Amino acid sequence: MSIVPTSRFPAPAPAFCIALALIAPVLPAIGAQDQRQRYDLQAQPLAAALREVSARSGRSITAPAGLLREKVAPALAGDFTPEEIVSALLANSGLVARPVAGGFVIEAAPSSDERTSDKEQVSSEVVVTGSRIRGTAVASPVITIDETDIRNAGQATLGEVVRNIPQSFGGGQNPGVGLNVPTLNGANSGGGSSINLRGLGSDATLTLLNGKRLAYSGTRQSVDVSTIPIGALDRIEIVADGASALYGSDAVGGVANILLKRDFEGLETRARLGFSTDGGNEQQQYAATGGATWQGGGFIVAYEFNRNSAVEAAERDYAATRSPGLTLYPWANNHNGLISAHHQIGPIRLRVDGLFNRRRHGFAYANNPAGDLTLGRMSQRTDSRAFALLPALEWEVGVNWRAVLTGSLASERLDYRVDNLVGQTRSVLVAGCYCNSAQWVELAGDGPLLDLPAGAAKLAIGTGFRRIKLDHDRGQFDPLGFTRTQSNRYGYAELSLPLVAPGQAATAIHRLSLSAAARYEHYDSSGSVTTPKLGLIYAPFAGLELKASWGRSFRAPTLLQRYQPPSLVLRGAGTFGMVGAPPGATALLVQGGRTDLAPERATSWSVTAGIQPQQLPGFTAELSYFNTRYIDRIVTPIGFISQALRDPAYAAFVTAAPSVEQVNAVLAGGDYFVNATGVPFDPTRVVAIIDNSSVNAGRQHAHGVDLLASYRSKLASGNDSIAVSANVSYLASRRQISPAQPELQLAGILFNPPQWRGRMSASWTHGPLTVTGALNYTGELRDTRRMPERVLDDQARLDFALRYRADRAGPAWLRGLGVTLAVENLFNTPPPPIFVSAATDTPYDSTNYGPLGRVVSISIAKAW
Repeated sequence: MSIVPTSRFPAPAPAFCIALALIAPVLPAIGAQDQRQRYDLQAQPLAAALREVSARSGRSITAPAGLLREKVAPALAGDFTPEEIVSALLANSGLVARPVAGGFVIEAAPSSDERTSDKEQVSSEVVVTGSRIRGTAVASPVITIDETDIRNAGQATLGEVVRNIPQSFGGGQNPGVGLNVPTLNGANSGGGSSINLRGLGSDATLTLLNGKRLAYSGTRQSVDVSTIPIGALDRIEIVADGASALYGSDAVGGVANILLKRDFEGLETRARLGFSTDGGNEQQQYAATGGATWQGGGFIVAYEFNRNSAVEAAERDYAATRSPGLTLYPWANNHNGLISAHHQIGPIRLRVDGLFNRRRHGFAYANNPAGDLTLGRMSQRTDSRAFALLPALEWEVGVNWRAVLTGSLASERLDYRVDNLVGQTRSVLVAGCYCNSAQWVELAGDGPLLDLPAGAAKLAIGTGFRRIKLDHDRGQFDPLGFTRTQSNRYGYAELSLPLVAPGQAATAIHRLSLSAAARYEHYDSSGSVTTPKLGLIYAPFAGLELKASWGRSFRAPTLLQRYQPPSLVLRGAGTFGMVGAPPGATALLVQGGRTDLAPERATSWSVTAGIQPQQLPGFTAELSYFNTRYIDRIVTPIGFISQALRDPAYAAFVTAAPSVEQVNAVLAGGDYFVNATGVPFDPTRVVAIIDNSSVNAGRQHAHGVDLLASYRSKLASGNDSIAVSANVSYLASRRQISPAQPELQLAGILFNPPQWRGRMSASWTHGPLTVTGALNYTGELRDTRRMPERVLDDQARLDFALRYRADRAGPAWLRGLGVTLAVENLFNTPPPPIFVSAATDTPYDSTNYGPLGRVVSISIAKAW
C-alpha cells in the first residue's frame, strides 16, 4: 500500500479510470464470440457447476437460490456450447434455462413439482462476493448463509445470525455490550448490530447491501445489519479476507454482502413470540413480505416489527447481588421496511432498492454504589432512523458485457439522551445526535476481454465518487459538537485470467487461474491510497482445489477520530499516578481527535485447500490459513489514565514540567475545559500535560485457521434429505498500542475473541418437516485484569428448531402454512462469571456471552 500526499499525486488516475469505464462498451469488440469449449465437470452441487460454466463461457447465469438447494449436477465431459452445457446440467433436475440478454435465467419447469421455499421466486446472480467480475471464482473462502438456513435454525433477525458466525466477534457495535468493556473493544451506542470480522473492529469490516454502501451507524463507522427484514433476504455472503482493492476503505477484516431477493410472488405474513425462561426478553415479531412479477420485471416489499423487553440483573441469579440495578440487555423496538424493484427493457435494466428503519432502545443502571434503584438511576435512551435509496442502471452491451451506473443516498440519525434521576428529580446529563449521511455514485463495466484456450479472460473496471458527513449535534452552544464531511474519488480494475481448464490434458494441472486487482483512492483531506490484490486458484486434479490470495487494505480515519473537538480536564497529579507530587500539583489531560491522522493500513494473505470428492456428491470442505498485519492503527495511546505519570511506556505522550506559556497554549487550543480539582485554576501548579488524543501508533497481528464444511443429500427414500455444516475458526491475535509499550495477546483474553469458536448444525427434512440442531462453541478466555489471572472455561450451547411447512397438495386452509418451534440454549447454560468492581459492571464478558439464557419461541407463517 502507498500513502501519497495530495500535493504529490494529482488527479489523472481517476480520470484515466473514467476513460476506461466510458470505453468499456467498445472492449467486447476485441473479444472473440462464444465458441464450443471442452468441459470436464465432476459431479458436484448444481450451483457450483453453473458458476464454473459462467466463469468459462463468459455468460451470466441467474438462478433462484431455493431451486438450486440440494440439487447435484451430473459429471459431464466433452465439447459443448454454453447452451448445450447448461441444458445438460439441468437434465432431470426439474429446471430449465431461459435465455435473457446473452445469459440464462434458471427457472422451475412448468410441469415440475419442485417446491420453492415460502413461494419465493428469487433471481440471484450465480456469483460470489469477493470479485467485481460476474461468474468468477474467488481465491478466498466464502461463508454463505441463506434464508432457508436462517428459518430452519429458528433465528429471528439478521443481528442474531451474524453474532453466531464464528469469524465475527460480538464486540464492536452490538446490543448488550456492557459498560465495563473497553471502548476499543465494543460499545452499544444505539442498539444496532454490526459484523466484526477477526475482532479487528466493526469499522474494519465493510458491509454492503446488494453490493452497495449504506450510511454509517452511530460513532463506530459500522453498518447496522439488523435493519434488513429477513423476509427480503436471499443470502448473506462473507469473505473474511482483506478486500480494499475491490471495495475500498473499511474492508480490512473482510467484506459482508447482504443480497436481497429480486422477485417474490404473492404475500406471506409471519408472527413470532418468544421469551427467556429465566424472565425478561419477551420477544414479538410481526412481518409481511409481498411482491409480484411481470414480463421483464418484478418487485418485493418487506416489513418487519421487532420488540423485546429488557433483561434486568434482578432476573438472573449470577447478577442479582453482583450488579444490582443494572440492565443486562436493553429493551428495544424497531420497524424495518424494504422495497426492491427491477424492470428490463431490451438491453437496459433498472433496479431500485429502498430501506427504512426506526429503532428505540434503552437501558438503565443505579447511580449509587449500592445499586439501589430507589435512590436513583441513570437512564440512557436512543431513537434512531435510517434511510437508504439505492438505484442501479444496467446496460447489456453486446453478448457478454455489462455497464452499470449505480449509487446510493443514505442517512442515519441517532438521537441519544442520558438522564440522571435522584428521588423525584430528573436532570439531563447529555443529549445529542450522531447524524450520519452518505452519497455515492459509481460507473463500472465488466465482461470478457479476449478468448484464451482455457476460457475467456475477463476485465472489470470502474470509477466513482463518495461523500460522507457526520453531524455531532449537542446543541447550539455545546463546544463538543461539530459537523464535518469527507469526499473521495476512486478507480479500480480487476482482471481474471484462466490459464488451464479441465479437458486440456495438462500434466498435473486440472485447472489454473490467476486474478489481479488494484484500486486508487484520493481523499480530499488525507492524500491518496493505492491497494493491490492477487489471487491464484490451482486444481491438480478434479476434486481438489488450492487457492492463495495476497493483498493490501486500508481504513480511512473516521470523522469522529479526526474532528472530535479537544477536551481538557484538570485533576490532581496523584490521580494520574504521580508519586511524590508536591501539594496542590495538578496535571492537564487532553483528549480528542486529530486532523492529521493517516489511514490505517493492512497486509493480508491466505492459503486454502478445498475438496469436493466425486465419490461423495454434495460434500465440500475448505481448510484455510489467514494472516493479517495491521499497522498505523488509530488509538488513544494511554490505556490506563491512572498510570499516565508513573508508567515509562507513556512518557512520549507526557510533557513534564510545562511552562506557563505551554499550558496556556494548550488551553487556547481546547474547546472544552473542566477543572475537576475543586480549587481555582493556577497554571503554575500544572506539573504535566498528558496528551491522550488519537494517534496512528497501534499495530495488530491476527492469524489463524478456518474450517468450512457442508454436506447436503437426498436420502434413498426420495422424500427425505439431510444437510450438515460446520464452521470452526481458530484465531491468534496480538496488539501493540505504541512502540514503547509491550505487545499484548488479544485472542483468548477477556473482552476479546476467544481463540476457538465454532458452529456445527445438522438438519433432517422429511416431507414438510425439518428438524435442525446447532451446537455453538466458545473457547476459554483468560481474565488478566487481576493476579493471579482467572481462566473462564469453554462453553457449548445447543440450539434446536422444529419447522413444518404444509404441502401444496393439502387442504386449502393449510396450504402455505408454516410453523416453527425453536429453543435457543436448550440446557440454559449461563455465561461464566467474572470479577466486578462496581454495580455498573456486567458480571460476565458481554462481548462473547449474553444474559438471555434459554429462549423459547414459536412462529407462524402463512403464504397467501
